Amino acid sequence: MTYTAGTYDCIVVGTGHAGCEAALAAARLGCKTVIFTLNMDNIGLMPCNPSIGGPAKGHLVREIDALGGEMGKNIDETYIQIRLLNTGKGPAVYALRAQADKYFYQKRMTSVLQQQENLDLKQALVEKVLINEENKVMGIETETGAIYQAKTVILCTGTYLGGKIIIGDTSYIAGPNGQRAALKLTESLRAIGLEVGRFKTGTPARVDGNTIDFSQMIEQPGDENSEFFSFMTERGTGHNVPCYLAYTNEATHQVIRDNLHRSPLFSGKIHGTGPRYCPSIEDKIVRFADKERHQLFVEPEGLGTSEKYVQGMSSSLPEEVQLSFLQTIKGMEKVEVVRTGYAIEYDYVVPDQLKLNLETKKIDGLFCAGQINGSSGYEEAAAQGLMAGINAALKIMNKEPFILKRSEAYIGVLIDDLVIKGTNEPYRMMTSRAEYRLILRQDNADLRLTEKGREIGLVTDTRYELFKRKKTMIEDELRRLGEVSVTPKHEKIAALLKEKGSTAIKQGITLYELLRRPELKYKDLIEIGEGRELPEQVVSQIEIQIKYEGYIQKQLAQVERFEKLENRRIPEELDFINIKGMSVEARQKLSKIKPTSVGQASRISGVSPADLSVLLVYLEQKRRGGKM
Repeated sequence: MTYTAGTYDCIVVGTGHAGCEAALAAARLGCKTVIFTLNMDNIGLMPCNPSIGGPAKGHLVREIDALGGEMGKNIDETYIQIRLLNTGKGPAVYALRAQADKYFYQKRMTSVLQQQENLDLKQALVEKVLINEENKVMGIETETGAIYQAKTVILCTGTYLGGKIIIGDTSYIAGPNGQRAALKLTESLRAIGLEVGRFKTGTPARVDGNTIDFSQMIEQPGDENSEFFSFMTERGTGHNVPCYLAYTNEATHQVIRDNLHRSPLFSGKIHGTGPRYCPSIEDKIVRFADKERHQLFVEPEGLGTSEKYVQGMSSSLPEEVQLSFLQTIKGMEKVEVVRTGYAIEYDYVVPDQLKLNLETKKIDGLFCAGQINGSSGYEEAAAQGLMAGINAALKIMNKEPFILKRSEAYIGVLIDDLVIKGTNEPYRMMTSRAEYRLILRQDNADLRLTEKGREIGLVTDTRYELFKRKKTMIEDELRRLGEVSVTPKHEKIAALLKEKGSTAIKQGITLYELLRRPELKYKDLIEIGEGRELPEQVVSQIEIQIKYEGYIQKQLAQVERFEKLENRRIPEELDFINIKGMSVEARQKLSKIKPTSVGQASRISGVSPADLSVLLVYLEQKRRGGKM
């Protein structure tokens, strides 16, 4: 028997990182929202690595924060170590990464959801998406027959959708950490016409830190004076719990080689496609057979637990084999496994069935976010969740969707890649995927996106005032540096240049031009009385904008050319199949994905430059009223 249990504006299914951001965004924008979880104790769960950030992922977190999302604030309140990576490279690839106290992370996120106005939390297994005859979403049905009606539904099912855990010869239906899996929901999605695929991911064993000799490993402390993820954070947790660097060796590799026949990955037991950039240890040993060792990081799971996460040792080999190869590692000869590593297969919705607002093309009002879209990672999921929540709310309010371009944000790159290019493996965000990464830095995420978040309604007054103050300080100081000139007779400038090994100035020069020299820092100007005492974030922006001005201008010119193609709109009703002169593959791909601009069409796999030329000619003839 079924019964009507409630009516909402927005229903969110799943309380992982995507679901939390989606529900908070919708509720904060005034929508009556309900979020469903399989287990109230697993909200914001980190089933794999207990960390947030890293290359490109840190960029996403900063962007989520700039738009008014929660992930950045949550990790800033709960980290136990934080580091800025890639500082030996350019600012475009600087990456903030934090180890989380995974239990405190969950506890705080749960509290945020519970205290959010307009948001209800329910523990239930959702089994069916309900639609009407017009293919418009009507709500969901749970396993107990409860029907919840809503104008929009956002699916954030993570790896629980059709989840199956595999360890050696053992396999069982489950979500991460042995939780319940959602099986009938996959059938429901197929029944309403969505194409569903199968992916695989995995996680390493958790080991008892009390059984490790850390003196045999290399200590990796965090930064003492680090940045933070949220632009609102003024002071961190104060924790700096070390991680430890270790390596596999020939003995480790031999144990794995001797047991490859027992690996589900090579025996054919695993059918889903796994992540290219996060392979299991057995996959590494086979693919990189010439490598004598592989790097591992032993990372804490929290302050109140002795469990350690062995990053780099993801495996689905049998339990006793995992223990054997772990005990070959220096410092882990007596290690005990607390939780066995495993592979997990799960269902996902092929993402080219989505619009750029993350709404499905076939079902009006049904949105998808996170790993259900073929992505991997907490940060990628949270970014999609935020965008899905925003767009579900905008749809309810009959407003235009909020879409970020590739030239505006890593979030734009992420969603554009998934929807326009599609993916045949779990998608991971990387800096190399962003062609405009010099202007999409993590340090300027607030300057790029806070105004947009404010227009949407997610940026609070407090955040906006802080942002405006920072922006004004940057603009005022850049203007002042461009107006103040110094001459060769300036004794302190002459002494500074000599000390830094920099060429002496021969004529008048502005402080702005002087600071372009790579050997000079803004703090040098302060020391000689030509600078101002400004916040570190402001100083960093000033230096980057001045020193990289030429490169930034070149990238902005590239963006301008990109925008021209993005602004060449393609009529929604255009029939690609009947465009003569275009390859069959291109016509089929274009018909399926239905790009809304020439720029999007150019990024679809199978659409060649020649196909694009035909499309441009066709559109121009249509514009002039001709035939082709």
